[in-house]
Amino acid sequence: MKNIKYLFLLLVLPIIGCSDLEEEPVSVLSPDGFFQSIQDVQTAINGSYGNMATEAFWGRKFSLPLLLRSDMVGIGDQGTAGRRKDHDNFAVADDNGMITAFWPRTYQIIAGANEAIAGGNALGLADETLNPVVAQAYFVRAYTYFHLVRLFGDIPYLDAPVQEIAAASQISKTPAAEVYANIISDLEFAKQWLPDTQSSSALPSKATAAGYLALVHLTMNSFPEAYNEAKFVIDNEGRFGLELANDFQDLFDATKQSGLKEALFTLDFNGFRDGNYGQDYMPALTGIRANQSGDIGGGWSVAVPSIEVYNRWDSRDYRKAVSLDTTGVFSGVEDNFMNFPTYDARNIQSAYIAKYARFTGQTSNGNGRGSEHNYAQLRYAEVLLIAAEALNEVTPGTTEADGYVNKVRARARNRAGVVTAFPEDVAGLSQDDFRDMVLEERRWELAFEFKRWYDIKRRDLGATAFGVGGFEERPNFTASRDYLYPLPNDELQRNPNLEPQNSGY
Repeated sequence: MKNIKYLFLLLVLPIIGCSDLEEEPVSVLSPDGFFQSIQDVQTAINGSYGNMATEAFWGRKFSLPLLLRSDMVGIGDQGTAGRRKDHDNFAVADDNGMITAFWPRTYQIIAGANEAIAGGNALGLADETLNPVVAQAYFVRAYTYFHLVRLFGDIPYLDAPVQEIAAASQISKTPAAEVYANIISDLEFAKQWLPDTQSSSALPSKATAAGYLALVHLTMNSFPEAYNEAKFVIDNEGRFGLELANDFQDLFDATKQSGLKEALFTLDFNGFRDGNYGQDYMPALTGIRANQSGDIGGGWSVAVPSIEVYNRWDSRDYRKAVSLDTTGVFSGVEDNFMNFPTYDARNIQSAYIAKYARFTGQTSNGNGRGSEHNYAQLRYAEVLLIAAEALNEVTPGTTEADGYVNKVRARARNRAGVVTAFPEDVAGLSQDDFRDMVLEERRWELAFEFKRWYDIKRRDLGATAFGVGGFEERPNFTASRDYLYPLPNDELQRNPNLEPQNSGY
């Protein structure tokens, strides 16, 4: 059919990968005849969720570079693919395979959202029936563009289905400021129409949209707006069914995550392997080679914290014990990380990431490629820290801002049911000291949760983070180049309207 929408064909259904969603497999889709009911709109949106839970997006290609470009994680096994090492060393070219793989997947996610919005609007339903469902698509579109604009700057912005291939091949870039304005508009629509709570954190709620509005405004240094949106979530935590998990470890136990109320939005993996979907490689990528502990058949020693992360993280902090593996089991014997290379030369002498390899739940093939992890994209703890950081910029020295940080720290003092004295409450800091403190608090609270690179960029910390005395010295880091990815070379060849390439590439 000539008028089958080009990008909708990339949606790739049947829908699988989001384990907590109702799934209705569909084989062949023609958008012109597909949207007959509000359930069909939900099915299309589920397709976007499913495309997030793929190897090309959160399964590896998109998420791994976010880890490696932080100042907390580097390459362990130097025999791993060069396209990964280039992100760690800031030597990325415009044909980097990690980028060229996830770029089209993000636009497939967006295409699904655009089709759901257009298909839903064509049904002629009342706003009260349509908008609470289609608001999910607005959120999905905003979520995806928010990642893209932070990574690439000016990007192609599509907010409607593409009818013809020729049109898709001639689209130009949209300025980043305009992309951000569109993201905010989508999130405000989602905040208005999404329900207060959902049956699963894999579905966005009103709090999800507000939380992301807070994060978007924080990224743009719009601190009053960031504070107001975060405060809205905090003031309505009961209404939205939000609370901090009692035990920090439970947040990263795949068997317990679904019973918690801290995540505002998750990407859910299902523990079984089915083609490209449900492919979660993070446990294996971050695991210790030859380690018999856990249920992943040994890790691959790819993404490993620098030894400075272990050295500088206060051992009184329970979050350190949860986040890092300092021992492994080899031939039935437990040994510490200084001896990891003894059991496999591809290991390094450092503590490894434990958040994903320790409690994976069900896995496929015994190698961690199909964990049951729910990856929290935004947690309530981060909303509290957003409120604290933003309020400090608006009104320094408030006990309110102190209180948000102290609420997060109070949970960190609960060491598996035993309350400790560390980390202590904060009080009386200057504006500059508070700013530094809350960024460090984000470092530890959100360690290895794919946030640190974005913090480095938005606060222009690269020279310090990767310079002498930083957690990871990376002499090749150049702020004028490396705060943005290069646009994929193959996209530029297909569409010269995307020129110019980002600076330095």
